[in-house]
Amino acid sequence: MATNSQIKPVRCAIYTRKSTEHGLEQEFNSLHAQREACEAYIKSQAALGWKALSEHFDDPAYSGGNLDRPALKRLLEKVEAGLVDIIVVYKIDRLTRSLADFAKLVETFDAKSISFVAVTQQFNTSTSMGRLTLNILLSFAQFERELASERVRDKVAASRRKGKWTGG
Repeated sequence: MATNSQIKPVRCAIYTRKSTEHGLEQEFNSLHAQREACEAYIKSQAALGWKALSEHFDDPAYSGGNLDRPALKRLLEKVEAGLVDIIVVYKIDRLTRSLADFAKLVETFDAKSISFVAVTQQFNTSTSMGRLTLNILLSFAQFERELASERVRDKVAASRRKGKWTGG
């Protein structure tokens, strides 16, 4: 039986994201809750050598509809530099809501032998079934995001037809 000193450390980067500024001023907000859940999951895997990196990768008030997020860019730089073994997120849609972006991320992760875990959803990106399940869920997440955009556009158009100002 291997002792803890014989287990190779598995470097886990926690990524959190919140779409809006609403609630960010609270002492304990959604980003904190996501981080706490991810840290607890990593601790539960300590026997396998999992350790959370001390650096935080938090994107407050950033959409999951694209990859243009500062903390995600920093995280991807760490991935490229070979400093991360596993990316841990609370839910898959915290990483991205775009199927095309997800495909790009998986390609990047695969090239560097990086796994990723969504702690509230049981996925293993190293299997074809795990990838299929993630792709299906991401398709629904993208659909949900597009529906929300359509609702907003329809509301703005209806307001304009009634002569109401919709600008800032």
